[in-house]
Amino acid sequence: MLDDDSLLHTFYLYRPFVLGEDEDEEYGLLGGSNGWDLERWWYKLAHVCQRWRKLILGSSSYLGVCLVCSKGTPVADMLAHSPPLPLVVDYFHEPEYSDIAAEDEDGLTLALEQRDRVRRIRLRMGITNMQRFITAISGEYPMLGYLIIIPFVKKKAFVLPETLQAPHLHHLYLSCFALPIRSPLRTTVMRFVTLFLNIPNRTTYFQPNALLQWISFMPQLETLVIFFSSPIPGMDRLLSHVPIITPVTLPNLRWFWFQGDSAYSEAVVRWITTPRLERPEVLFFEQPTFSVPHLVQLITRTENLRFNSVTVYFSREQVDAVTSFPGNAEIHLYLRVICPQFDLQVSSMAQIFDSFNQTFSTVEHLTLSGEEHSYSSEEHNEVDRTEWHKLLRSFHHVKTLHLEYGLVEEISRCLRLDDGDLPSDLLPELQELTYSVGGNADDVFTSFIDARRTAGRPITLVVVA
Repeated sequence: MLDDDSLLHTFYLYRPFVLGEDEDEEYGLLGGSNGWDLERWWYKLAHVCQRWRKLILGSSSYLGVCLVCSKGTPVADMLAHSPPLPLVVDYFHEPEYSDIAAEDEDGLTLALEQRDRVRRIRLRMGITNMQRFITAISGEYPMLGYLIIIPFVKKKAFVLPETLQAPHLHHLYLSCFALPIRSPLRTTVMRFVTLFLNIPNRTTYFQPNALLQWISFMPQLETLVIFFSSPIPGMDRLLSHVPIITPVTLPNLRWFWFQGDSAYSEAVVRWITTPRLERPEVLFFEQPTFSVPHLVQLITRTENLRFNSVTVYFSREQVDAVTSFPGNAEIHLYLRVICPQFDLQVSSMAQIFDSFNQTFSTVEHLTLSGEEHSYSSEEHNEVDRTEWHKLLRSFHHVKTLHLEYGLVEEISRCLRLDDGDLPSDLLPELQELTYSVGGNADDVFTSFIDARRTAGRPITLVVVA
């Protein structure tokens, strides 16, 4: 029979994974892909025998034992017949079940009233219920570490109660919320580690200066997400009168994730210094032109962000580019343009890469890939060779170029010498060209290879069947 110490260690290892690192990190920002009801893991064990129950409850802090209040939980009975353990409040409804039952309303209200015991709160429900419960999250919550609120409404900006105090709050996810200049969390934001702000539309839009003023009080912030669910028309006009802002330093920020218009991104990152940034991930909606000088400055000011390879992937709905550096997969720059038209995907990335020309001076390996016949309309399948040339010019020091089958024909056309010589500044240091073929296409790069050999810059050609 195991002694108490060994049994306690076994219980500790038995605990299910709920929070922390997640297979899909977006779910991690939502509190974990696993439901918080997994916190009930100890319920059955405590009923095995009196010894196990005494051991679990006597080491509840070490084991992270808590009670879960969620859909279908008889909260009043549970509180009346259970020890005064910390509470996890998790009413995370699916859109088709956005409104909650009357008995769950009563249970949730009762749970939120146990302010001294609430450890985490996660609410996702319809507007009918949400406003009431947001108002109820007021007063001091001394144990609250996670607060996630996602209303199923797109055209209303909620506000956190001014009386809310949560001195240990470190993870905040808000959707459809206005950012008050005088934040109700001003006294506690010093502890924030994760901040996720979802902006569904213009109604819930906030100016960059409001955001920057808020995060200036968050020196411990490690993850910052600014997520526009869809494009907001007239963004340039909204940003035309943004006042001069005092620069903000986020000394611990490692992950910056932005989705939206490049103009908003530029209005934010121009004022931020992030010396320890490791993962800038920037997703843009389709737009006619891209100008990202301040994003480039953010990257160049961060010593960690030096890359030697770039992979660009063209797909049905978007084009993605990810950089990497050997030895540390966690450090990378991720760029995406959400756009289904192939020619616009190429021109968009060509514009963005042009801004990163100097930053990409360390890149020696370039991979271009895409799904064959994946583009939305024939009229947008033909890409002007000059756009490909512009894209490739940003990789002046590339030594190896790898092409996946779906893009071999496109790039071979781009590098063909049918109508004169290729520009001399196009991949001038290229030493190896590798490409995948689906049939007999061994000669698609013949003119390019011959021209480089004649110019005294031979290239090794590797064909992968």
